[in-house]
Amino acid sequence: MAVTDFQERVYTLLRQIPSGRVSSYAALSKALSSSPRAVGGALRRNPFAPEVPCHRIICADGSIGGFKGEAQDAPSGINQKEKLRLLENEGVHFDERGHLKDVGRWWNEFHT
Repeated sequence: MAVTDFQERVYTLLRQIPSGRVSSYAALSKALSSSPRAVGGALRRNPFAPEVPCHRIICADGSIGGFKGEAQDAPSGINQKEKLRLLENEGVHFDERGHLKDVGRWWNEFHT
């Protein structure tokens, strides 16, 4: 599948996030001199998941955020459950409200 130059830049930075750590749409967009919405659009179209770990991007307030193009509050919740499962398997845990429990899991050391 063909990807744009911008998508390639997003996916390159995503690969830098270690397992067991998370970053935010805002942090990734800052590293790219872009916007969180543009980053979200690239993540929504990620054809390389989970090798390119878009599940490691959450909202800046520590909430789980969207996944696979589905908003965080989508009625089915199926994609959110998958994102939570992927992150839980990496040791990243969320409370009953869907917020990151351990702020030590944040990672913002992008190299551009």
